[in-house]
Amino acid sequence: MLTILGFAMIATFLVLIMLKKMSPIAALVLIPALFCVFVGKGAKLGDYVLDGVTSLAPTAAMLMFAIVYFGVMIDVGLFDPVVRAILKFCKADPLRIVVGTAVLAAIVSLDGDGSTTFMITVSAMYPLYKRLKMSLVVMTGVAAMANGVMNTLPWGGPTARAATALKLDASDIFVPMIPALATGLVFVLALSYVLGRRERKRLGVLTLDEALVEEKETETVLVGAGSGSGVGSGTGKSLARTGGSGSGMDAELPEEEDEGFQGLDPHRATLRPRLYWFNALLTVTLLTAMIMEWLPIPVLFLLGAALALTVNFPHMPDQKARIAAHAENVLNVSGMVFAAAVFTGVLQGTGMVDHMAKWLVENIPDGMGPHMAFVTGILSIPLTYFMSNDGFYFGILPVLAEAGQAHGVSSLEIARASLIAQPLHMSSPLVPAVYVLVGMAKVEFGDHTRFVVKWAVLTSLVILGAGILYGII
Repeated sequence: MLTILGFAMIATFLVLIMLKKMSPIAALVLIPALFCVFVGKGAKLGDYVLDGVTSLAPTAAMLMFAIVYFGVMIDVGLFDPVVRAILKFCKADPLRIVVGTAVLAAIVSLDGDGSTTFMITVSAMYPLYKRLKMSLVVMTGVAAMANGVMNTLPWGGPTARAATALKLDASDIFVPMIPALATGLVFVLALSYVLGRRERKRLGVLTLDEALVEEKETETVLVGAGSGSGVGSGTGKSLARTGGSGSGMDAELPEEEDEGFQGLDPHRATLRPRLYWFNALLTVTLLTAMIMEWLPIPVLFLLGAALALTVNFPHMPDQKARIAAHAENVLNVSGMVFAAAVFTGVLQGTGMVDHMAKWLVENIPDGMGPHMAFVTGILSIPLTYFMSNDGFYFGILPVLAEAGQAHGVSSLEIARASLIAQPLHMSSPLVPAVYVLVGMAKVEFGDHTRFVVKWAVLTSLVILGAGILYGII
C-alpha cells in the first residue's frame, strides 16, 4: 500500500506542476501533507516536516549565502572577462548562444556547486536569450544537463557518496568513468547544436537594422547589478529578423555595437576593478576550502559573503543595497528548499520511499542478476529523480551492490553505473539548485520539466551505453 501511495504522490505532484494547476511551493507542501493523512500518519506530520527541515537547513543556508556571495562577485565584475569571451563567441547567432550556454555551464561546473553554475550561466546568457526572443527553457535545459554531467566530479557529491556507501576509493570509481562521461558531455554539446539550429530556424537570420527605433528594454538582469539599467540598453540599436536560411552563423555585431550584448552593464556603478585580484583570490580560496573541506560549506559561504560585502562595499547603505538586490532570489530559493523539506520528510518519514525501493529491487528478474550494473544504471534514472542523492546512494545502492555481488558483479561496476543519471537528477524537484536556475531565468518549473526530462534521460542512456561499450560498466 505504501508503495502505491508513494508512486501516486510523486505522480500527482509532477502532473499538477506540469499542468500549472499549482505552484511548486504549494504542491511540495500540500500534496505530501494530504498523502500523509491518507497513509494514516497525519498526527506525525509535524515530526516528519521538522525532520525534513532539519536535514535541509544547512543546504538552505548554503544557498542563501552562496547567492549573496556570487551575486556580489557578479556585481563587482569578477566574471565579466569569462562572460565577454563566451558572448564574443556567441555573437548574435542563436546556435552559438545555445552551444555557448552548454560550454559556460560545463566550465563553471568545475567548482562542484550547481547553484554557482546556474547563477553565473543565467546572469551571462539571460539578457541574450531575452533580447533575441529565444526559448528560455532551452537555456535552463542545456545548463542543467551540462551541469549534471559535470556533477559526477569527485567533489561534486554523487561520486563521494557512492564511494562512502560502498567503502570504495572515489578515484577508482571516477577515473575509469571519464571516457563515458566525456561522451555524455560531447552528446550535450551536440544536442545544444541541434537545439541551437532549431532556434535559428525558428527566429530566422539575425541582423542589425539601424533604421529601427531603439527598443526600450523592460527586463533587467535578475542579478541586478549597479544602476539598474535595462538589459542591453546601451547600443541604441535593435535586432531585426529576416526569413530564410542564410549565413546566420556569420551574423556578427560590429565592434561598436558589441557593448549592448555584454549581458551585464559594463558601466554599472557596482564594478570594483581595483579589487579584481582580491575578489579572484577570495573566490579561489573559497572554492579550494570547499573542495578540501576545511570548513562546512554553509560556514564558508557565510564567511565569504560577509567578507566580500565588507571589502567591496564598506559603506552600510551600499551593503544594504546589494543584499536587497539579491533578496528576491534568496527568498525564492530558500522557500523552495524548505517546501521540498516537507516533501522529502513525508516521503521518508512514512516509509514510502523505502517500500518503493524495495519493490523495485524485488521485481528485478533473476535472469538479470549477471547484468546488475546495467540494471543499476537503468534504475538510477527514476530513483535519483524521485529521491535525494543521500537517499539513493546510502539507502538503495548498497542493496543493489549486494545483489550484484551475489551474481559476480563487482561493487565498482555498480558504483560507476549509479552515476549515469546525474543529468536528469539535476532537474529533480528535490534538488535545491534547480530552483536557482528556473527562478533566475523566470521559467516555470513545469515548463522546464516538460522540456528537459526527455533529453536528460537520453543523455543518461548515452553515458550508460558508452560505459558498457568501453567496458567500464
